[in-house]
Amino acid sequence: MPALKNKRNICEYISGYVDGEGCFSVSFSKREKFLVGWETKPSFSVSQNEDRAQPLFLIQQLFKCGFMRRDFSDKTLKFEVRSLNDLIMHVIPHFEKYPMVSNKQKDFELFKQICFLMQKELHKEKQGLQKIMNLAFQMNPSGKRKYTKAEMQKALR
Repeated sequence: MPALKNKRNICEYISGYVDGEGCFSVSFSKREKFLVGWETKPSFSVSQNEDRAQPLFLIQQLFKCGFMRRDFSDKTLKFEVRSLNDLIMHVIPHFEKYPMVSNKQKDFELFKQICFLMQKELHKEKQGLQKIMNLAFQMNPSGKRKYTKAEMQKALR
């Protein structure tokens, strides 16, 4: 693995790489034992074919968090960060300093708002979850979701 010799260039490279191959997402799962009945799960991930996965290891080395996993559905290797603390301490500061240039930056800005609302534990209250949900459903418009916004709103009443 190449050393992080010129950190400035590597950081810009990583932001560009993530702009093309990364994803900021927030998913929701029904959880009856939770106060509001829903679990909120923010995630940052980057995928690549295994034979071209060197940038994923650079990203993991730079962020000093996250994990690698194989995604058998599309035969790729995926670097992922799910820990709210790691997202706030490592991932978000990087993209604040080295922003992306595509519309993925808008997804990041929404993602960042959600992470900070979760840090304040607002996802554990119906009103806070409603705000988080409204932000999350603005992200990744072409993505797939298990539950629609209407289904979640109905369940929150």
